Amino acid sequence: MPHRDMPSRSRGFTLIEALIALLIAGVLLGVAVPAWSGALAAAHATSARAALLESLTRSISHAALTGSEVVLCPGDAGGCRSSIDWSGGWIAYADIDRDRQRGANETLLYSQPVLAGNVHLRSTVGRTHLVFQPNGGNAGSNVTFTLCDGRGAARAATLVLANNGRLRGGTPTATAAQACVVAMD
Repeated sequence: MPHRDMPSRSRGFTLIEALIALLIAGVLLGVAVPAWSGALAAAHATSARAALLESLTRSISHAALTGSEVVLCPGDAGGCRSSIDWSGGWIAYADIDRDRQRGANETLLYSQPVLAGNVHLRSTVGRTHLVFQPNGGNAGSNVTFTLCDGRGAARAATLVLANNGRLRGGTPTATAAQACVVAMD
């Protein structure tokens, strides 16, 4: 009996198989996007914290090594802003004439641009600038920085700078964390 060739059936996806694949891809994407967003927000917050630590270290070191006062404040190369919101960037400069205004002859030690991502940094109410003295301490009372990002108030953190120049991390009060997050909106 002669063998008959059966018409070959082309292999491909059926409509059901394609819909199942799309459903699986959608579920995976739904899980991956929030995780990726959280990781990106955490990375931006870590970068902001590192920038603040670097500017504090440079300010304290310069004041101690040169015997001059150093001002650290929210602002840009043009000068300081009178604000507790540091998210728009900050500067540190040698305040040679001690007038708390950056003059043309006063060295810019550090300039931080606007913080990346949805990161927000606030200082204690009333602490719109810090003045580091030659002994390494800062004039005035302790200052608390509250750092938050798009992950919400539960992920906010604080950095507390004591008058003697010591820095410690911590958890903000619920009120401070919420104020930081609300300021982002």
